[in-house]
Amino acid sequence: MMARIIFHVDLNSFYASVEQAYNPELKGKPIAIAGNPKERRGIIVTSSYEARAKGIYTTMNVSEARRKCPDIILLPPDFPKYRQASKAMFTILRSYTDLVEPVSIDEGYMDVTNNSSDQHPIDLAKEIQLRIYNELDLPCSIGIAPNKFLAKTASDMKKPMGITILRKRDVPDKLWPLPVIEMHGVGESTAKKLASLKIHTIGELAHIEERVIQQALGKNGVRLKARANGQDSRVVDPNAIYETKSVGNSMTLPVDETDMKTLEKTFEKLAGKVAERLDVKKLCGSTISIQIRDASWHNHTRSKTFQNPIYHQNVIFEEALKLFRKAWDGEPIRLLGITVSNVIDRKQSVEQLSIFNFEDYAKQEPIYELIDQIERKFGKGAIQKGIELDKKQSFASKTSFSKDFFEDLKE
Repeated sequence: MMARIIFHVDLNSFYASVEQAYNPELKGKPIAIAGNPKERRGIIVTSSYEARAKGIYTTMNVSEARRKCPDIILLPPDFPKYRQASKAMFTILRSYTDLVEPVSIDEGYMDVTNNSSDQHPIDLAKEIQLRIYNELDLPCSIGIAPNKFLAKTASDMKKPMGITILRKRDVPDKLWPLPVIEMHGVGESTAKKLASLKIHTIGELAHIEERVIQQALGKNGVRLKARANGQDSRVVDPNAIYETKSVGNSMTLPVDETDMKTLEKTFEKLAGKVAERLDVKKLCGSTISIQIRDASWHNHTRSKTFQNPIYHQNVIFEEALKLFRKAWDGEPIRLLGITVSNVIDRKQSVEQLSIFNFEDYAKQEPIYELIDQIERKFGKGAIQKGIELDKKQSFASKTSFSKDFFEDLKE
């Protein structure tokens, strides 16, 4: 097979850079995008490199940020502005190839293997980087590699405005000595499981027996071992933006909460938002997950998979609450979240008959027989059981800001 040339383009300190592009007076100053400082949502979303140099980091509380950097400039998020900048960036990328896959609002992959310009990949990357900077006033880093994993890893190696090539032959020297937690796809929970197997570096993960890692982490373990060896067969898929894999919502509580009634009300609100989003997108899902973040910032997740897909608010609420009651140890809660995953179009879902829903189907059987008779006489589709109307999206029905910008790119 011909080696692929994959770019990973990552806009640096995106929200802060957009603000500096719109207001040049902010350039060179420590700025940060944050929520409402009066609430617990008042945490740093992102910050400029000038702010990072003074110890400001994402998720830091606003009050702590002000103590560390008294002259920090705090700005509220301006989502329409960020969506416009993101769309403009992807327009530039698509002027070079149709094989562009957005993965979030500020990053995406390009497959430039068959680029018609015949430029050297480094020269092409420099041209793209300069266009984004000159036309949008936004800095970006670009990773160049034969696959998506290595390209993503490479783009993180030099920021801001870096261009890095990472080949498979570079993996033993550049990746294997690194702690496994620094590898894309490995979070704290996975790192702890790997540590129990005495795997602390990417190199140790690369050399673990496949049988052992599969037994410990399943398919994900086998996938991580392959990535640790620089292997990744995923293609750059422009149609990936049309695939919704999950719908979820989370909420940071105003104070660390232990009152069960308050926590129940929070779950009820979350279930309502998730149900509305599923309704607007005409989706249903077979797995529900909850996220619990305690006052010490420890994250806990629990999930349940159903035989039949779900989408009703009351079902989502009840099942999420059951999972929470089993998982909660009484510690104060900082954040709660609900996600419905393994989603499919409701038209594609086929509810399996059971002793619980058989009677409902039996009641509808005469209706289906009447429809069949009419269709045999007048043709398929002559009559339908109901009329499906498109529902207008509200702000609450957005899946999440980081994902809903995909809608802009489908136009």
